[in-house]
Amino acid sequence: MQEANFRHQIELLVACVPSGQVTTYGDLAALAGSPRASRIVGGIAHYGNPALPWHRLVNRFGGLASGFHGGRDAQAQILAQEGVSSTKYIVNNFEEIRWKPSL
Repeated sequence: MQEANFRHQIELLVACVPSGQVTTYGDLAALAGSPRASRIVGGIAHYGNPALPWHRLVNRFGGLASGFHGGRDAQAQILAQEGVSSTKYIVNNFEEIRWKPSL
């Protein structure tokens, strides 16, 4: 039951990430109360509700996800439509557009 609650928390948080911003797997894990669970967040993202903006999740360096459905090129294209640019699969101005609400 605890796993289902964590998944639900992650999905609620992903839904809150504004268009034109990104956040990290680790940021979401920490916001959900499990700061060391970034890999679990990645798994949730890979198999999660496709209606959610999973494309707004990046790694701790601003890197696009190699496991994103359609690959990093697809993630880069979707982010570009929201005004988020990247170079060599790294988000430009990562820290400036990083969504990291207070805990």
